[in-house]
Amino acid sequence: MEADGYKRLLDRLQEMPAVAVGFSGGADSTLLLAVAKEALGDRVLALTAVTPFTARQEVTDALDMGTRLGVRHELVELAMPEGVEANPPDRCYLCKRALFGKLLQVAREAGFAQVVEGSNLDDLGDFRPGMRALRELDIESPLLTCKLSKADVRRLSESLGLPTWNKPTNACLLTRLPIGQRVTMEDLNRLEEAERFLRARGFLCVRVRMHGDLARIEVAPEQRRQLLDETEIITETLQKLGFHHITLDLLGYRLGSMDPVGLGCDRIPTDLAAEPVAGPVLDPVGLNQPAPSGGRVGSV
Repeated sequence: MEADGYKRLLDRLQEMPAVAVGFSGGADSTLLLAVAKEALGDRVLALTAVTPFTARQEVTDALDMGTRLGVRHELVELAMPEGVEANPPDRCYLCKRALFGKLLQVAREAGFAQVVEGSNLDDLGDFRPGMRALRELDIESPLLTCKLSKADVRRLSESLGLPTWNKPTNACLLTRLPIGQRVTMEDLNRLEEAERFLRARGFLCVRVRMHGDLARIEVAPEQRRQLLDETEIITETLQKLGFHHITLDLLGYRLGSMDPVGLGCDRIPTDLAAEPVAGPVLDPVGLNQPAPSGGRVGSV
């Protein structure tokens, strides 16, 4: 199954003369970039968007992974797209349209006509207004084209020796705010610091959702007891960040809990429970070898 999915993806990418990959450093885009490197060699460019609502750790992770894969990698800075600050229901569309429009511009200036990104088959079941922007800009999603699900991505990534195979799903910091709440840098920084603190305490699948001065914490069900045992230090730390009320969401960590009601907000991720891959380990890009020494690869 994994070998078939790998071959479909490799064949699809080999049909392209060259590609620029929208690269966040997550499981999906890392798999896409690794297979693109195998398919096209030096005819690959990784582009990582840096926005006011991108967590800094995500940028660091992307830089580290780009170095490990040995690809040309550039950071693309983007200001808050027009209209996004008001946090409207179509915020994701406005953001994706501006973000991938900028990536497309940078890619073409570098001689790469085709931009691809890492949406997978499961994304079709979520509330994803941004998918319309990708279609309008002719951004291809090879994982979707090859009918790879999130579970497929994780199993194939593990087979390839990619350290992101079990990396928790992440999303931009805007997803922590309710629709209609105006976006401020103060709130984004507060959310980022709160989640950074919780991850440092071992909460890997975590979201801090903001409702005014109330923080609603989502963790995996098996870690709820740990969070309750640490309420004193968690409450103290988050109150210092400006949250007056700290709550635990009894439904636990789930994707899209800030989506408009009835559009993906009740979906609980289960793909991290996938069984380990049996059989031989594929290593087409040398990822089971020591990471390259030295600094960043390419222009960043």
